Amino acid sequence: MEKVLILQATIFLLVAVGFVLKRIGLIGPQGQKNLNNLVIYVILPCNILHAFMNSPVEGRLFYYLEVLLISVGIQIFCVFYGRVIFRKEPEGKNKCLRYGTICSNAGFLGNPVAEGIYGAEGLVLASIYLIPQRIMMWTSGLAVFSGTTDRKETVRKVLTHPCIIMSELGILLMFTGWKLPAPVTDAVDYIGNCNTAFSMMAVGMILVDINVKDFWDRTVAKFTFHRLVVIPAVVYGVCSFLPLDKNAFGICVLLAAMPAGATTSILAEKYGVDSPFATKMVIFSTLLSLPTICLWSMVL
Repeated sequence: MEKVLILQATIFLLVAVGFVLKRIGLIGPQGQKNLNNLVIYVILPCNILHAFMNSPVEGRLFYYLEVLLISVGIQIFCVFYGRVIFRKEPEGKNKCLRYGTICSNAGFLGNPVAEGIYGAEGLVLASIYLIPQRIMMWTSGLAVFSGTTDRKETVRKVLTHPCIIMSELGILLMFTGWKLPAPVTDAVDYIGNCNTAFSMMAVGMILVDINVKDFWDRTVAKFTFHRLVVIPAVVYGVCSFLPLDKNAFGICVLLAAMPAGATTSILAEKYGVDSPFATKMVIFSTLLSLPTICLWSMVL
């Protein structure tokens, strides 16, 4: 629980740094746009590749496949769940809500929480669990924001996106055991390790444009309830009927209970889709995830 508290405090400090940088004018609108592009096209792809390269599969392939298949099922469920639950919302909010339902912050919060509760094995299982989400984030998730009706063009853009290319390379490296040259690996690690800091600072910069009086939003509260309570409860109920190892069971429920990912507001800003609303989703759900993650941890 101490690790969870430290992680939450770290998130909000990084958001505060981004907020201050934008507020005092050290970073302007163009700098903010450049930072978003840097995160999406350079830092995130390196972070994804780093995660895959540090997920060993030797001797436990069947065990990992269980977690992988459950994660695939959760992602498919979230895609349709978001479409149904938020179908009546305005287009801009609908896109943010659907993306936030598909893509949680499990990559940042999930890994250390899994390691803190289940040890090194939990960290590896979390990395396996995140494979489908990382792919969905830059396929179905990206298509939500791009809004193009040309399916071929959407597929082309998604498949050539740096994050998807790095996911493909990462899967190849993970299952073949091949290694990149040491200088390349180190460079990828150094850049990827910037992901948390830059992503959360980008969220803080968007927060500057939100009126404090407008921060409370009934729709955001509804999303937070579904993201942190309903979805993990469904996962808990379904997994209870499956012959799963208790660690695999716990990882699947915990990572399904994570708040909206920072990329929700970053992509909303990039595509001009109500980024203030998306930022409220990220901030509010992350804040409320503190008690809910603790609660789910105790239940498990």
